[in-house]
Amino acid sequence: MTHDACSALLNAALDAAERGWHVFPLRPGTKRPALHGEASCPGTGPCASSHLKWEQRATTDPDRIRAAWSRAPFNIGIATGPSGLLVVDLDTPEHKGSSDAPDGATTFQALCERAGHAIPATYRTRTPSGGTHLYFTAPHGLRLGNTAGTVADSVDTRAWGGYVVAAGSTTRTGRYEALRASAAVPLPSWLQALLQPAPAPPVGPLRLPAADGSHAALAALEAECAVVAAAPEGERNVTLNRCAFKVGRFVAWGDLPRHVAEEAFQGIGEAAGLTAAECRTTIRSALDSSIRKARPREAA
Repeated sequence: MTHDACSALLNAALDAAERGWHVFPLRPGTKRPALHGEASCPGTGPCASSHLKWEQRATTDPDRIRAAWSRAPFNIGIATGPSGLLVVDLDTPEHKGSSDAPDGATTFQALCERAGHAIPATYRTRTPSGGTHLYFTAPHGLRLGNTAGTVADSVDTRAWGGYVVAAGSTTRTGRYEALRASAAVPLPSWLQALLQPAPAPPVGPLRLPAADGSHAALAALEAECAVVAAAPEGERNVTLNRCAFKVGRFVAWGDLPRHVAEEAFQGIGEAAGLTAAECRTTIRSALDSSIRKARPREAA
C-alpha cells in the first residue's frame, strides 16, 4: 500500500476521532480487529491490570491513533457503544448470501413510512457490498445493544458490544465511503421505541383450571412454568423448550389438553421476555417432539 494510502487511513481515523467516535485498528484490508486476543495478551501497557478488549481500547486520543496507524495501513473500526452511537446497517441481498433475501434499504423505508416519517437525514456511509450504514447518536444513559433483524428484515443495528467499519477503510471488495458528511443526528424516538426492550410485566402465580387435567399433570405444568419464569436471560428459550418437552408426555397420555399446556407456556414465556413468535415456535416444536417420543405410561 502506498504512503498516500496509509496517510489517508490515518486521516480518516483522526477525522472519526474528532467527531468523538472511538476508533481502533482493523487488520489491513479486512473487517477483523487487529488487537491481540485474551490468549495472547502480554499483560503490559493498557492491559497491565487485566486484558482489555477492542471496545475498551478504542480511543479518541490523536497521539495513540498516530502511534497505532504508523505501524501498518490498518482499516478503521468505530466502537459504537463508547462513541455514543447507534448505527443502522442496511444489508443487500448479496451480503446475506441469497438473491431472495430482502433489501435492507427497502424494508427500512417501508418501516419509516409505517411510522409516518421520512428516512432520517444523518451521517451515512456506503459499504463495499452496496449496503448503507446510518449513524445516530444514542440517548444519554440508554445502553442499547446490537440487533439482527429485530427492526426489520435485513436491518441490523450496532451499539454497545458492536462496531462498524469507518469511511476510508478498504477491503478486497471495495471502499467504505461517506455519503453524507453532516453530523449524526439523535436517534428518532419512534426507532428508539422499537429497539428499547419493553419492561417485562410482573409474573404472578400461575393459575390453571383444575378441571382441565389430572392433578399430577397440572402440578407438573405449574412446576415447569415456574422454571421458565426463573430462567436467566439468554437461557429462556432453551429452558422453555426443555420444560415444554417434559410436560408433553402428559399430553400424550391424555392427562392434559394440549391447548392448556400451550396457553400456560405461552403466557409464562412472554412474561419472561420472549417474543410471542419465539414462544409459539418453541412450544409447538417441543410438544410435537415429546408426544412423538413419549413412552407408554407403564414404562415411564
